[in-house]
Amino acid sequence: WCPSLQRTTASHLLKTAARMAAARGLSRAVVLRVGCTTFLRGSSSQPSPRLYGSIAVSVTENQQLNMSGLTDVIITEPLKHPDFFNVKELFSLKDLFDAKVHLGHKKGCRHRLMEPYIFGCRLEQDILDLEQTVEHLHLALNITAHIAYRKGVILFVSRNRQFVHLVENTARDCGEYAHTRYWRGGLLTNAHVHYGTGIRLPDLMIFLSTLNNVFEQHIAIRDAAKLSIPTVGIVDTNCNPSLITYPVPANDDTPSSMELYCRLFRMTINRAKDKRKQMEILYRLKVK
Repeated sequence: WCPSLQRTTASHLLKTAARMAAARGLSRAVVLRVGCTTFLRGSSSQPSPRLYGSIAVSVTENQQLNMSGLTDVIITEPLKHPDFFNVKELFSLKDLFDAKVHLGHKKGCRHRLMEPYIFGCRLEQDILDLEQTVEHLHLALNITAHIAYRKGVILFVSRNRQFVHLVENTARDCGEYAHTRYWRGGLLTNAHVHYGTGIRLPDLMIFLSTLNNVFEQHIAIRDAAKLSIPTVGIVDTNCNPSLITYPVPANDDTPSSMELYCRLFRMTINRAKDKRKQMEILYRLKVK
């Protein structure tokens, strides 16, 4: 019997016993951990990062990717249809005629760029072609609906004092903004000076009257064109439509016509926002 062999055998046995004890402790810890996991799963469906570590992070990232993909689907779906929001059913040509949309100004006030939209002249008063007005108004309402559907900021602009309250109430009813007072130069081009950094400019500007007075065009039209902000404008026969992105040849003076425009834009924006909520609920149910 060798003493050194005895010491080696004893140390080997001690190491083996330690490994077995550690293995039993590890298995007990695993069982306890699984039991805690089962208990926590019954209380919450979200995985705990304390229990799963990097697995919980990957699950959260997958959920975020699913939500971003869901948002992309919701945004791109309306682009597959020419009239996704059914704006053509909101009005007819007879509605425009009854609201006196076809009445223009005197022949002497005619702007040369408005001649393609004029149907004729009667008693020295220009008459607008309502068939072209219908097409342009459909396009303007459609682009407004798409921007509202994408949660864009829409600004109503008018300098006609007669319709100040009408325009402001229209913007308030559809959850958007209005500017009906004097427009200071540089409100858009120097927005960081007037409001500070990080200000968000409007995604669409709707001009229910494109003139400051009888002879002067609204300053915001020029500023919006400089910043490539899309604009929708009601242009009468004495207006310049060259800087308007989506011009609508129509009467901008009669109360009945202005009430029609405000009602159409309000219905379009509210319809687009309601459609966005419906699409979000529908696709979330499909994902679940």
